[in-house]
Formats: sequence, C-alpha cells, structure tokens
Amino acid sequence: MALAVLYSRAQSGIDAPLVTVEVHLSGGLPSLSIVGLPETAVKESKDRVRGALLNAGFEFPQRRITINLAPADLPKEGGRFDLPIALGILAANGQLSQGALEQHEFLGELALGGGLRPVRGVLPAALAARDAGRALVVPRENGGEAALVGDAEVVGADALLAVCAHLSGQRPIPFSDAAERAPPDEGEPDLREVCGQLQARRALEVAAAGGHSLLMFGPPGTGKTLLASRLPSILPPMDEGEALEAAAVASISDRGLDPARWRRRPFRAPHHTASAVALVGGGSQPRPGEISLAHRGVLFLDELPEFDRKVLEVLREPLESGRITISRAARQAEFPARFQLVAAMNPCPCGYLGDPAGRCRCTPDQIVRYRGRVSGPLLDRIDLQVEVPRLPPGTLGGGAPGEPSAAVRERVEAARSRQAERAGRLNAELSGEALSRYCRLDERDGALLERAMEKLGLSARAYHRILKVARTIADLAESESIATPHLTEAIAYRRLDREPR
Repeated sequence: MALAVLYSRAQSGIDAPLVTVEVHLSGGLPSLSIVGLPETAVKESKDRVRGALLNAGFEFPQRRITINLAPADLPKEGGRFDLPIALGILAANGQLSQGALEQHEFLGELALGGGLRPVRGVLPAALAARDAGRALVVPRENGGEAALVGDAEVVGADALLAVCAHLSGQRPIPFSDAAERAPPDEGEPDLREVCGQLQARRALEVAAAGGHSLLMFGPPGTGKTLLASRLPSILPPMDEGEALEAAAVASISDRGLDPARWRRRPFRAPHHTASAVALVGGGSQPRPGEISLAHRGVLFLDELPEFDRKVLEVLREPLESGRITISRAARQAEFPARFQLVAAMNPCPCGYLGDPAGRCRCTPDQIVRYRGRVSGPLLDRIDLQVEVPRLPPGTLGGGAPGEPSAAVRERVEAARSRQAERAGRLNAELSGEALSRYCRLDERDGALLERAMEKLGLSARAYHRILKVARTIADLAESESIATPHLTEAIAYRRLDREPR
C-alpha cells in the first residue's frame, strides 16, 4: 500500500479553504474513486487525469486508487483539483518524490494531452497559500493574476511534465511576475468632457470625497449617465488591500480578472431588467452579483424606477453593512459589497417635469406613482439627491471645457486624508459615537437642522446622513468644524424629500 498527501484550495465565496488531497493505492481490482463531497466536474476528473498521465508518458497504476478530498463536508467543484490528483497518483506510485510536495499547493485543470488549463478564483488561493507559507503552482495563464499578491511564491506551468520537472529539480520554473499594469488614466473618461451642470459636478465631488451615495434626476439627455461614468476618474487609486479585495471578487466571477486593470476602481452599470440574483448574487453554487463586482468602486443604476421594486429592496442591507450573505439549502457564501451607489431617474414618467417649454403633461397622481416605484426606505439611504436640468443650447456648443478629473481628484484625496487622520474611515461610514464626536453642530445650526427635519419630514437616518454630508463639505473646505454654509448645502441635497414641482 502507498499513500501520498498534498495540498490544494477550494472556493467558498471569496475565501479559499485548504483542501488536503490524499491518494491511496491498494490491492484489488483496478478502479479509481473520489470521495469528499465532489460535484460532477470533480468526479469527471478521473478521466482527465488518466488521459493526461498516459499521454505525458507516465504509468497509470493498475490498482485500486482512492482519492480523498478533505475536509469531507466542504463542497468541491470545478476542475481545479485535476493537477493535485495527478501528482498525488504519481507520488503514491513512486514516480515522483513526495518531499517536494509538502512546500507547495496545486491548482489546475488538465487537458487530455497533459497541458494545464486556467481555472477561476486563483487570487484568493494565492493569498491563502502565502499566509500558509507555501508556494502555489498554477497554470501559466493564471500566473500573472496570482503574482498580484506581492510576496507570494507563484509557479506558472503550462503542462504536467513541466510541473514534475520543477518538483524533481531537473528544470526549475522561475516564479511568475505580476502582469504589467496599464497607466492609471489611459483610456479613462474625464470630467472635463462634461459641459455646464455645475451643481451636479459639485455633488459628484462631494460624493467622491465622503463615499456617499448619489441620485441624479432630470430630463432625458442632460448628462446624468455622463456624470456617473466620470465618478471613478475622480476617486483616489485603491491601496493594495482594497485592490486585492476587489480583484478577489473579480477572480471568482464568470468574467474573471484582468490583471492589467486590477488597481482601477470598478464601474458596474447593470440594465434595469436585471434580476435580484444578478444584482446581489446567488445560484445553486453562489456567485457574486453586480454589487459585489462593484466592491470598492461604483454601482450605477440608470432609470432607477424601471428596476423591479423587489430588486431594489435587496440593496438596502448591503448599503448599510457593506456585505451580502447568500444562503442556499446546501451552502452559504458571504461576499463584500462596499460599493458607492449612483442612480439616475427622470422626474416624471415622460421625463419633462419642470421643462420651460411646458412639454410635461403628467398628472400629480402619475408623478407620485412613478416616484413611488423607489421605496421611501431606499431613498432614505441615498445621501445626495441632485437635479440635473436641461442646459441652454449655447452651453453645449461654445462653452469652455470643464475642470479636469485630475484637479478634482486632488481635492478629493485631500479630503479623504483628513477623514482618515480624524476617524480612520470615510464620513459615509461614520456611526454611533464617532458620528456624534466628529459631526457636532453648534446650537444655532442644530436648531436649523431640526426645523429642516420638521418641514421636510425627515427620518432619523436622513438626519444622520445630512450630518455626514455636511462633514464632507467641511473637509473639502478645509474646515475643522461644520459651519452653517456646509449644513445648508447638505440639506439642499435632500431634493426628493420635497413635493414634486
């Protein structure tokens, strides 16, 4: 009897739990069985492994082979276990030394010819392997992604024979280097392309500086989508921790991760026909949805009232907590969802409420029903609500270009630095005692806010959000405390709490 033990990683949300691959050869009729809660793709691994070993020139043992993927209660899926299973069979049969296996972890799908094919979710595995102090062996196409983890030891190989030669010391494979990143501003939309709309540009800057959610409403064609698409260009670059979080989510998604863009803020704009599962994630094998793919970036919902109301309601919890938990009968997965929500909508069904030409023919009841598609609790969670009116024709043709994104980004970075030094977090994330300490108002401004609450019918949540926005406006003005102009500007951003005009 012979036994080989080596290590791999499963996928559970954005985590990569350790899987110990145990290969046991014993006497009896030739057979191969895989135990340890494997799903269909893992069960089919035995046929891929047999073909790969034979075509690579190795002997496939004609013995009873039992492969255990431990822990037994952790679901295993995909073709990522092909490589460790093949190496385990070789080691158990004496065709490969077991000594080198202990310091490595293995991921990769095998082709019948012995080549290695890329798999999904390599970045979380690289993080876990680094923390465990072991090198990670992956297909060459996954090497650049795994090497984004700065101090991880990643070996990218293109075939089973190359892995065996590396482990035996005959032809060592150098560690993979991280993929070259694209220049930060190359091909990115710039805020200078937005003509006019000074109030909306100001709201966009405030939202970027404090991490606040933003809703823009106005007639069709006034630049709401244009403004939203420029928000990532005025956000500061992600630090390594944020970038790895966002990249880990992208790595386990169906689209995968582009290593060249891993430091750029994600911008997701799902269509209004998207289902709740597409937005928050789900499936029998839970996958991240749009809110998780927008982690540390921007989620843009255009035509907000056209989304199904049940779809919008699922945003309420992650807007507060920054996480989403997907529960299914067989398993549960948690994904990060610290996104910045930007939404756009028309002011009425026809879109021309308040138009100087008088084109709107919507009745007050129609307007109320239209706006009622967005629930009060969700609207209450949106910090800034700004109108984007129609521009005069002269502004479009001969107007001067707007301020570039780089100049706005400098002010945003300075404001965020003040927040980090003061509270260690963005103003939008303040709560409890920190909110009371850093967003204190004097007696006169406190009375002003109370009158605004009474007149507009604001909730306690809206009260706190006004304080956070005012604190951000004060940071942009380099003010140590919230002054009356900062507070009045923050109150002015609660536009949809008023009666439609």
